[in-house]
Amino acid sequence: SEMPPKQAPPKAPPVLGRFSNNLKIGILGLPNVGKSTLFNTLTKLNVPAANFPFCTIDPNEARVTIPDERFEWLVNHFKPARNVSAYLEVWDIAGLVKGAHEGQGLGNNFLSHINAVDGLFHVIRVFEDDDVTHVEGSVDPIRDLEIISDELRFKDIERLQNIVHEMDAKLKRTGSKAPKEQKFEFDTLVKVLNHLKETKKPVRCGDWTNKEVEVLNEQLLLTSKPVIYLVNMTPEGFIQKKNKWLKKIKDWIDAVDGGPLIPFSAAFESKIVELEAESPEKAADYLKSNGLTSSALPKIIKTGFSTLQLIYFFTAGTDEVKCWTIRKGSLAPQAAGVIHTDFEKGFICAEVMSYNDYKELGSETAVKAAGKYKQKGREYVVEDGDIIFFKFNTPSAPKKK
Repeated sequence: SEMPPKQAPPKAPPVLGRFSNNLKIGILGLPNVGKSTLFNTLTKLNVPAANFPFCTIDPNEARVTIPDERFEWLVNHFKPARNVSAYLEVWDIAGLVKGAHEGQGLGNNFLSHINAVDGLFHVIRVFEDDDVTHVEGSVDPIRDLEIISDELRFKDIERLQNIVHEMDAKLKRTGSKAPKEQKFEFDTLVKVLNHLKETKKPVRCGDWTNKEVEVLNEQLLLTSKPVIYLVNMTPEGFIQKKNKWLKKIKDWIDAVDGGPLIPFSAAFESKIVELEAESPEKAADYLKSNGLTSSALPKIIKTGFSTLQLIYFFTAGTDEVKCWTIRKGSLAPQAAGVIHTDFEKGFICAEVMSYNDYKELGSETAVKAAGKYKQKGREYVVEDGDIIFFKFNTPSAPKKK
């Protein structure tokens, strides 16, 4: 019998967004909804600056440690000389006002900041407060959601109209000689433009083919970026999990993109982080006295990270336990390249244990004995929480003349 033909490794379907392990999320919202309180709280959870030598961190940027029990367990187990956790890069974006796409307020400045991030935390305020005026005069979160979604959509429409207009002129000049790809790109962008105008929905809600996604990823439109909706409540409302707007907001989101909704209280989180700085016990007692086991912040940070399609693997030993961030779907050589380009160029194999097996069995020897220590080749898709040791050939040094 004949050997079946060797199949090419399955490629993960392209996802909207940049295929990179260096992605950022922005905090977005109207003025005075609690963005700065949230951002300032996050900056207090910044990764130590020593982890980023020779690198100035922008004042509008926070690098927030990803809370992870697996990482903590590995650090406890190996007691390494150094440990480096994964982090989420968060940008504070100036408050958006109605008409920003026409340059109102800090309009264009603001929209270029959204261009620079890969996902958004959309902060919506649902409480009245005499000390904090609302830019639109009253609290109406549905109106606020509409204002921001419309601004981003209008900006995408404006940009696409310009691109389509130029491409149309070019195609008319070249006529039938135009390359097929160019024609396909043009048709795709026209289709996206119609989707934005007719359905009034963001690009991320469209049903695009893999080839169309590739065209969209050349453009990285504002409404193609994933959004996590953060509903800012009073501390009392958050503790009691009660607010008259929650159901209405959930219905609105489900009708638009079905994105994640996380109720939180910026004031409450700020207080927890202050207590945490005094002592972890104080923070834990305060949560407990309010009938909570955790604040919403860990969930917000983890959801931000996974919404950007990011995961990480571990390298672990007595010298160092470290999380290495990669885009979901990355193959073993790409993952090796995150550690050092030589690892990718000279890749031989990845020796992989899953965190769960390692924790359960307690040592590398035991994992090997159980037959769970795997040697994986170039086609292996790295999974979140893999513990990996890479084998590679050192590239030969250039000969001296």
